[in-house]
Amino acid sequence: MIHMIQKLGVQLYTIRDTMKTAEEIRSSFFKLKELGYDEAQTAGCAISYADFGKIAAETGIRLVGTHDSFDAMVADIDAVMENHRLLGTTNIGVGGMPGKYWESLETIKAFIALVNQIADRIHPCGFKFTYHNHSSEFRKFDGKRIMDLLAEELDPVKTSFVLDTYWVQHGGGDVRQWMEKLAGRIDILHLKDMGRNETGPYYTEILNGNLNFDGIMETAEKIGVKHYVVEQDTCPGDPFASLKLSSDNIHQRFMQRA
Repeated sequence: MIHMIQKLGVQLYTIRDTMKTAEEIRSSFFKLKELGYDEAQTAGCAISYADFGKIAAETGIRLVGTHDSFDAMVADIDAVMENHRLLGTTNIGVGGMPGKYWESLETIKAFIALVNQIADRIHPCGFKFTYHNHSSEFRKFDGKRIMDLLAEELDPVKTSFVLDTYWVQHGGGDVRQWMEKLAGRIDILHLKDMGRNETGPYYTEILNGNLNFDGIMETAEKIGVKHYVVEQDTCPGDPFASLKLSSDNIHQRFMQRA
């Protein structure tokens, strides 16, 4: 049995419907702590960054990264860095490439160039740019996968990938192969499982689907993943019930014992 995770995180998009006010955020963070989560990654902040960071600290949730506005980074990266200082995280991230950059190989390369400029600016200040993939990155332009372009052309030191296990599989990629390819460049790994029914693939709780998490976790330990973050885009009922099941399964199978 593999035991390697010391702390478990959650992508707050999973509970987005209970993250709209300071009171909801505080209550949600306490619930997450009860369920065995110690870390979180934002999916935007409905309240001020300062208040969001304070509530996280008060409730014992460490913020390890964000999905923030790329337009804001382009417009005023100094303000974005200050917001991340208020949250207490050095990972400045996007949830994916904004739609306007998907038009052509040229626009994709323009996005990559902008990211590298941002990374050059923030890295000396102690920050790193993080990129979260979906399955669209496995499309090809002129015979080349977008994911390959990102891997080859994003600065390997000043940027990192938030690799999403579900979306790699959904895109037709081999999850462990991509983890190996990006070894040393995945600070945050999104743990997301995939089930399948008559209508196709669907999101499900960790170890409730078909992804090879024994192998994924073995590779994650090998390549030095720092943060393990559960995300479930949609849940069959109460998202906290789904997060409890994922946490229970992960704690039983993969968490380090004292």
